[in-house]
Amino acid sequence: MRWLKGVVVAVLTLIMLILGMLFAVRNQQTVPLDIIWAQLPPASLSLWLLTTLVVGVLLGMIAMSGLYLRLRTALMRTRHDNQQQRKELDRLRVQELKESP
Repeated sequence: MRWLKGVVVAVLTLIMLILGMLFAVRNQQTVPLDIIWAQLPPASLSLWLLTTLVVGVLLGMIAMSGLYLRLRTALMRTRHDNQQQRKELDRLRVQELKESP
């Protein structure tokens, strides 16, 4: 079953690569990018679109990193509390065995 997953991932990766190449080939016209405070030099439309995709992904990762770190900290705290409760439970079990006649 694991090999099937690898084959599916490889096929999907190949399809995405082919679609990306077709996208880049079909969008070769140069377009100047005019943002509010600057005008960037003309470059191909595919370059501008792929650049904005990469920038958007990176900004999304940065925006989610705070939430990730908060959840990771909560998970570590919960694991620590769980470990302490297990130790206490084991101690109480041993104490109960010692007290029983």
